[in-house]
Order: sequence, then C-alpha cells, then structure tokens
Amino acid sequence: MTTSLSADGAPRLAPVDRIGRGLDALSLTHGRAVAALLALCLILFLPGQISLQPMDRDEPRFAQASKQMLESGDLVDIRFQGEARHKKPVGIYWAQAAAVAAGEALGVPGARTQIALYRIPSLIGAIASVLLAYWAALAFLPRRPALLAAALYGACLMLSAEAHLAKTDALLAACATASLAALARTWLAPRDGRPTSGPTSGPTSGPTFAAFWLGMAVGILVKGPMVPLFVALPALGLSLRARSARWLLPLRPWPGLALTLLLVAPWFAAITWKSGGAFYAEAVGHDMLGKVGGAAERHWGPPGAYALVFFATFWPGAAFAAMSLPFAWRARREPAVAFLIAAVLPAWLIFEAVPTKLPHYVLPLMPWLAILTVLALSRGALDPRLRGARLTALLVPAIPVALSLGLCLAGWRLDAHTIPWPALPLLAAACAVAILAWLAFAQGSAERALALGVLASALLGPAVLGVAQRSLPALKVSPRLAALRDRVPCPNPEVASLGYREPSLVFLIGTGLALPPDGAAARSFLEGGGCRLLFVESRDRDDFNAAWPVGRGAPAPLAEVEGFNLNTGRRVFVTAYAVAP
Repeated sequence: MTTSLSADGAPRLAPVDRIGRGLDALSLTHGRAVAALLALCLILFLPGQISLQPMDRDEPRFAQASKQMLESGDLVDIRFQGEARHKKPVGIYWAQAAAVAAGEALGVPGARTQIALYRIPSLIGAIASVLLAYWAALAFLPRRPALLAAALYGACLMLSAEAHLAKTDALLAACATASLAALARTWLAPRDGRPTSGPTSGPTSGPTFAAFWLGMAVGILVKGPMVPLFVALPALGLSLRARSARWLLPLRPWPGLALTLLLVAPWFAAITWKSGGAFYAEAVGHDMLGKVGGAAERHWGPPGAYALVFFATFWPGAAFAAMSLPFAWRARREPAVAFLIAAVLPAWLIFEAVPTKLPHYVLPLMPWLAILTVLALSRGALDPRLRGARLTALLVPAIPVALSLGLCLAGWRLDAHTIPWPALPLLAAACAVAILAWLAFAQGSAERALALGVLASALLGPAVLGVAQRSLPALKVSPRLAALRDRVPCPNPEVASLGYREPSLVFLIGTGLALPPDGAAARSFLEGGGCRLLFVESRDRDDFNAAWPVGRGAPAPLAEVEGFNLNTGRRVFVTAYAVAP
C-alpha cells in the first residue's frame, strides 16, 4: 500500500499498482526486457505446435513441397507431388527442410510427417519479429513503454496464428520488422528531439546496416517483393516530406545492394535456368498479378475489409490502436509519428484496394501500430472520457467471449454435442482478465488495461490452439484418415483418395498418394494387386459404386470418417476400402 492525501488533507491508503511495478522490474535492463518478451512468446506460441493438425490448404502445400526437396535432393525446384509450385521463392522451403533434416538427425520418429518440425521457422520468425519490434520501439519510446509495445504486438491473435502455421508470413514479418526498424533509426537519429533513451545503435552502425539489408535479402527469398514494398513506401513518402533522400545515405545503399544481390541472385539464376522462365510466369504473372487484378482463390473482399477484421486480428490492442488515430493525425508533423504513418498508411491503402483479401497480409504493419498505440498512451491520448472510448474498449472482452462461445457451439454442432471442457477454465480466465482490462481502462488506467490485455491473450491463445482444438476431432479429417492405415491387415498399403483431395492428406500419407479422377479409375486402383487402401468421399460414392459390374460390388467398407472441412465450410463423409493380398 502507498499513502496519499484525501481532499481534506487526511492521509489515506491507495493500492499499489502491481502491474506498473512489474513493468518497471521487467524493463530495468534490456536483458530483462528481452527475457520477458521471450517468455511471453513461448507461452503464446508453443502450445499446439505438435497437436494442431496440418491446416489446409496453404500450410500442407508448403510442408509437402519442403518434404519433397528432402526426398529428391533438389534444393532449387519447388514441387507439390508432380506439379511445379512456382508461387513463392525458395526461402521458406529451405528453412523448413533444414528444420526437418535437423529433426531427423536428432532421431525424431517419422520426422518428415511431423508438421511441428515444419512450423519451426514460423515459430522462430514470430519470436524474432517480437524482439525486433522491441528494438524498433526503442527508437520511439523509453525502455518500459517499448517493452509494452512489443508485448502488445506479440499478443495479437494474427501473429499467434501465423506462429502455428508452416507458411511464409511469420518469417516475412520478422524480415519486414528488421528492415523497417533500421529505416526508422536512420530517419529519427539526425532529427532534433528524437524521443529515444537507453543504449541504441546509431544509423551507421553494423547492426543497423545488417538488420536493414539482411531483412531485405531474406525477405526477398521468402516472399519476393513484399519487404522491398514495405520499405520503399515509407522511404519515398518521408523523402518527399523532407524534400531530399539524402537521409537514406547512412544505410550505405551500394554495399547493401551488393550484399542483397550476392545473397539472392544464385537461387534466382538457378531457377531461371531450371524452369526456363516458368517460375516468373507463375509467380509474377499468375500469383502476384492475379491477386492484384482479381480475387485469387476466391479470397475476395471489399475495400475496408482489413479495417473491419483488424479488430479481431490485432486483438487485444486493436481497440486502443483505433483510439490512437486522432492523436496520430494531430501529431503527424512530428518525425516519430510521421514515420509511423508512412510505415502503415500507404501499404494499408494498397492492400485495401487490391481485390484479394487475406488477413495476414497486413501482419508486417502491426508492430508499428503497436508502437503508435503506446506512443499515444504516453501522451495521454488513450482517455476513457473521450466520446465512444469506453464503448470501443468493450471489444477487449467481446473477442474472447465470442470466441469461447463459438468454440462451444462448434463442438456441440460438429462433434455430436461435444463441449471442449478441458479448455473452459482457461477460456473463462481469459474472459475474466479481458473484463478487468476494460474496467481498468474505464477507471482511467490505460496502461494497466493494455497489460491486462496482453495477459488475457496469454490465456486465450493456449486455451484455443493448445487445448480446445484437441477436443474437436471433426476438424481433423485428414489425420483420422491417415490413421486408418494401421487398420489395414497388411503393412505399407498403397493409398488413393477419390474426391477428398486436401493437401493435408497428401502430406500425411506421402508423396505417392494417388488421386484417381473418377470411380472407374478408383476401382482399377483397388484391383491393382497387393495391399491397398482407398478413400471415397460421399459425393463420388455413387460413381464409384457404378464402376463395379452387376453382381460384384465394391468390397465392404473398412471404416467411415465424418467431419467438417474448414476450407470448404461443409461437412464431409469419407468411406475407406481396403484390399489385402
């Protein structure tokens, strides 16, 4: 307890702000701050890495292509079964293949079908992006609020989701944060009134140069032009504002470009030689321009879609980030705020204009929104007395409450009236802490509200990804089908699937999974001799049955699997047939 004076001058006792004291203790040194962020990341990102099934469709496509690199020994070409996969550069595949090779060397059983090994680069990328966000925040804020900003970014739901998926986006976020952090330090260092404290590296230092150009090079190998786009937009905007681009010279452009070219050119030259230009036709002409010109793979959304889903994807910080926007407009002429606006606004508008909408596209912009939010907090701009502030802050408890109810409803409807009971204590705790966060904000303690929001996320993420998903077998169709191989009365059956073609099944069964086009081809597969296992989805069952002659129907089913396909949004019924020699 601490002592203060009441209105009549009499002493009174006020409760100690334990959260504030905790932030003070954790930010006492940079080492403590980094350790605290690392611990938070492990709490948020580790649960569910092993138990969460391969999530269709992108994740198993990446993982299967990486697996085939190991199987073939070809580290240049990228293939999914027999088809070339020329959508993204090779960086993520190399990283995943290296992680799986390390797992094999350490004796992990069945390493090549353990999806958790393929997720290691995403896990590392997510952690690195949080630590880099802290380094970036130190250019704008003292150590304690910089720690809070990085924690707020680390706690956002989108980053937690991407840390659990063997895709490019978590690693891309780390690369973009590294390059933009170096750009921020270069912009802010020579300007008067730079709001930084503590030992930081100057813009011409080795760490700043390395962060900028290595982030650029690795980002190009991971996702092509995205990191250069994230960097070029603020660099151009700030140069126009300063009426000069000379502030970029401390980044040593010519040595940096030479280093980037040295790192990325060998693979691009190799894939050009090997594919004869087909990689560029697919990656640029079909994948990238297809998303710009239309809604690729049915992922369409109207302008404003990212702003709408942002309140869920950037939870728990989204409501407070929205409140910080008026402050950003008022302070737009300050160098620090000008950089944050330049880092977010142009890229955000481009993504809103492009017809293809996927929530993770704006993930690399979220560290800068977290920094803006805490900068607004430090200026007193997150005030519950402002019109609509308390109502907006209700989103903090609304998201975990809605998610908890949604999980219970999904289990009840999809899994024969099942409730994810093991997850309910954690879900309830997350909802309770989120309500406390709203109360703290309503009572005038915005910093306490942000810290409690981070704590709520540290409960909600493990509850959903680590516990609740285990209680929803209806969502695990491919793992349940792959497990049926153990029920076939002969070893190592050849496997085919008619109708059900999800990439997760290819990843779990193996590259040799056959995908017959119709019932006649499926019958021919079963009659091919030896030990065989066939899956037939309900939509193709009549075609399969009609392929057999009168009087000699299909063999008796081995098992039936019923579930829900998240990708198509519909129930699936798959029948398994087995033939033993």
